[in-house]
Amino acid sequence: MIIIIQCANSKRPDAGTLRNVEGKPVKFVARPDLAPKDGYVHARPDDISDNGESWRQRLEHYNESASCNPLDLLPACELYENPIYLQLAEKVGRSRLFILSAGWGLISADFLTPVYDITFSAEARGPTAYKRRRKGDHFADFCMLSKDTIEPVLFLGGKSYLPSFLSLTRNIKASRTICYNSITPPDAPGCNLVHFETTGKTNWHYSCAKAFLTGKWNPSVS
Repeated sequence: MIIIIQCANSKRPDAGTLRNVEGKPVKFVARPDLAPKDGYVHARPDDISDNGESWRQRLEHYNESASCNPLDLLPACELYENPIYLQLAEKVGRSRLFILSAGWGLISADFLTPVYDITFSAEARGPTAYKRRRKGDHFADFCMLSKDTIEPVLFLGGKSYLPSFLSLTRNIKASRTICYNSITPPDAPGCNLVHFETTGKTNWHYSCAKAFLTGKWNPSVS
């Protein structure tokens, strides 16, 4: 089984960054014009960088030469402060874990990923509006899950991430199962739906992941 889990807001304090040609650290956000002055150069992943490539292209090329990691970027499953990502990777294997990142798209657990601060959540507003990726914003998202995969796919994430999941996995051959917590099932044509009972509403998918890890919950995925 392949697990796809949405990304998290909190990144590890030792996470590495991409850098511009002057050596300044870059933090990726949805609205650089609204970002606070925090010592970073702010950019969108698909902005053209100062070497003529987009930052996304630079990150892709950086990963292609990953035998050398001078910027100390962390694999996606190690980037976030919550240990659930690494625990899932250890449970199902890194090749079977993918992160649905609001900044980068559908990335593999081992993909070296820089610091970013982008979310689909509507709660990013006011002073944090720079984080919110809005409908219609251009992002050339990665999709690292092969369309030829035949292993069943389980998605753990909130409703704000669901449209991205549906779009990026629309061409895969495998069955897709969505775990949801709302009273009303999500509109997800072509997907299986599994309701997960929990009293938590914020980041409830972590409870789902923990129950899976401990064997207290095993969804029927086929």
